[in-house]
Amino acid sequence: METEKMKAQAGRLYDANYDAELLAERRACAEALHDWHLLRPTQEAERKALLARLFGKVGKTFCVVPPFYCDYGYNIEIGENFFMNTGCVILDGARVTFGDNVFVAPHCGFYTAGHPLDVERRNRGLEYALPITIGSNVWLGAQVCVLPGVSIGEGSVIGAGSVVTKDIPAQVLAAGNPCRVIREISEADRERYQ
Repeated sequence: METEKMKAQAGRLYDANYDAELLAERRACAEALHDWHLLRPTQEAERKALLARLFGKVGKTFCVVPPFYCDYGYNIEIGENFFMNTGCVILDGARVTFGDNVFVAPHCGFYTAGHPLDVERRNRGLEYALPITIGSNVWLGAQVCVLPGVSIGEGSVIGAGSVVTKDIPAQVLAAGNPCRVIREISEADRERYQ
């Protein structure tokens, strides 16, 4: 028998609101995050160990500044030298992958979940989840919102307050609502801070 979790993993509509298995998994994640939030800042090793158990994959070097919230945890993969500042949210009904050397500013959101426009299905608790992929060496400014199914290419910078609704290529500066490419990142950008 196909479960609601299997439907979610296939990118199809699934029951996120009333399915007992998914509710239990979200509750377990919330409990783990509650424990994580209670750890003191000096308990860095314990904090990292708890996230390493919760997330699907972590690099050796990473920092997530509380508060932080996610739905399941196991759908989150972070690379080496990952930094996420305070107040971020990842709704990980589908996989959310971050490459190496990714810097996430405060209050960013990564939302794999979407809901049908059709009110009848939406009221039945149905939703879909599409993966989000953030390439290596990406910097996301404060309050960036990344929507379901979006990929951001390696080395790109997303300006503060952007709502990323479509894929962003590699090595560009992009910003706005909706987020759009402003220009390529060039050698002149390297020389700017000499």
